[in-house]
Amino acid sequence: MTISAFDIIRQPIVTEKTNYLAGKLQQYVFEVASFATREQVKTAVETAFDVEVVRVNIINAPAKSTTNSRSRRLSIRKRGFKKAIITLKPGDRIPFFEGVD
Repeated sequence: MTISAFDIIRQPIVTEKTNYLAGKLQQYVFEVASFATREQVKTAVETAFDVEVVRVNIINAPAKSTTNSRSRRLSIRKRGFKKAIITLKPGDRIPFFEGVD
């Protein structure tokens, strides 16, 4: 069984903070598979986007539980996920984070 780059990289995380990281610090944030290691994430990003990765930081975001606003009793649980902050070599960029060129 072979694992492709898109099995490891699930989706990009786009927020105000990640837009700042992409613009100023050359760092991009992705949600990755729960079994992925730093080396697997690095090779997946390099093959998928044709860039050179300098550093990979991985964070396990915990699951969160909230209550329903109507009944106040129903507890809703949002799943936890693993995210990776990718630092690229100066000059490299991933174009879909910048929007329309």
